[in-house]
Amino acid sequence: MRNPRLATRYAKSLVDLAVEQGQLEQIYTDMQWLQAVCKSSRDFVNLLRSPIIKADKKNKIVDAVIGQNVSPLSKAFITLLINKGREKNLQEVAGAVITQYKAKKGIQTVTLTTAIPVSEATKQAIVSKMQASGDYKQVDLESVVDDSIIGGFVLKAGDKLIDASIAYDLKAIARQFENNDFIYKVK
Repeated sequence: MRNPRLATRYAKSLVDLAVEQGQLEQIYTDMQWLQAVCKSSRDFVNLLRSPIIKADKKNKIVDAVIGQNVSPLSKAFITLLINKGREKNLQEVAGAVITQYKAKKGIQTVTLTTAIPVSEATKQAIVSKMQASGDYKQVDLESVVDDSIIGGFVLKAGDKLIDASIAYDLKAIARQFENNDFIYKVK
């Protein structure tokens, strides 16, 4: 069950502590790594969500999985989550930490959805155009491939959306036919 308020509170605590200790960049890297582990291993996520496995066993298993891949501060934070019974929200908390880091650094996440993968040169051109517009100083471009848009692209930046996909155009044409915009009505 998603709990964004809880994730935001725990993330804020970790980010504030990391800033205080001068480890913000390391925490950001740790949370990215942790999110990647959660996305790639369904078993790990199921372990965290399991009510049958006790906290001490979860701590040992998570320590074995994490190893030396995260900082001591991140390890202590994960242990705290497990001891408080909040380990099932670990992936969500990691995402909230990443979001707060980007907000603190002024990084705007932009999602580009295309029907086929785009080249690095195209990605760099989009980042350059967005930075040149003046609205975005730093841009983190996430590229998503979704063949259901058929062609073109969908660009989402914050609350702005540019939908230049063929699927959108086809839906617009279908709406026009439903409204009979092409039939001349004689009275």
